[in-house]
Amino acid sequence: MNVYDAVTSRRAVRGFTDGPVPEDVLRRVLAAAAWSPSGSNLQPWRIYVVTGEPLERLKKLATTRAAAGDPWDEREFELYPTELKPPYSERRAQFGRERYSALGIARDDWEARQRAAIANWDCFGAPAALFCYIDRDLGRPQWADVGMYLQSVMLLLRDEGLHSCPQMAWSQVRKTVADIVQPPDELMLFCGMSIGYEDSSVGYVRTGRAPLEETVTFIGD
Repeated sequence: MNVYDAVTSRRAVRGFTDGPVPEDVLRRVLAAAAWSPSGSNLQPWRIYVVTGEPLERLKKLATTRAAAGDPWDEREFELYPTELKPPYSERRAQFGRERYSALGIARDDWEARQRAAIANWDCFGAPAALFCYIDRDLGRPQWADVGMYLQSVMLLLRDEGLHSCPQMAWSQVRKTVADIVQPPDELMLFCGMSIGYEDSSVGYVRTGRAPLEETVTFIGD
């Protein structure tokens, strides 16, 4: 798979088979992703890969907690600005409409929306999950480095025939994740990522992208 195909075929898959992901494949992907750029080579990512019984235990704890309506853990970072201005607010709203439309969920069907949300903490059925932490003392440039690393991981997974879904939702149950992975106190959970083989029977709508002219300006002769 060439790089263009990997980039354009990568998407947040929300339906996986239970086919196991070989550990040697995950090791190969993460070893290659370690070559992602980072300022002064800090390599600020700290990754935990969870599979098998520990992942099943985590899924059960997290989904039970969500279904019971337990209060979320307070995020340690701001996910979106309180006042999200255009065009970002419109893009976020459009994503929500497309996401729930693909699932056949009406705008006011909050029970169905809750069930869909709970699927996050079952990793959408995926047999492998990655949890990305960053040292809480690091700054914004290092968070950008983490983003580049995660993109590398997702593109390399595509080359292996795998799909993924990056999930900020895990930060809402960060204490439950910590019970399983036991990170040092100085680390902060940024996101989780479900990894596996796509279940092609699960319908979806591919979220579009803004026209190039809306996000890119060329300056030259």
